[in-house]
Amino acid sequence: MSKKIKYAIKSKIWICTEEGTFLGEGRISLLNKIDELGSISKAAKEMNMSYTKAWGLVNSMNSQSKTPLVERTIGGPGGGGAVLTEAGKHTITVFQQVNKKAKASLDKEFDKISF
Repeated sequence: MSKKIKYAIKSKIWICTEEGTFLGEGRISLLNKIDELGSISKAAKEMNMSYTKAWGLVNSMNSQSKTPLVERTIGGPGGGGAVLTEAGKHTITVFQQVNKKAKASLDKEFDKISF
């Protein structure tokens, strides 16, 4: 008697340039947190990431993009902050669409395979 086992395929998408990784799920999460909290340091803290690492990721994404995804605002009475540009918001949407389509395609192909 053989037992019925349900298999699932797992994958992660990275979008790269000649410089290295441009986008991945972690970077998209960071962008979402910056959008939500208005601050790179607050986003980093909430994600248990050092500010230095978060800023490095933001700087990397900004330098690999045609236009910046995140803009920093200079301090004032409440301190500085950061905002996602329209390009940053669009990038999140596009990445999520690509990721969703890739997973759906893999699931469809995987359904054709039996072990």
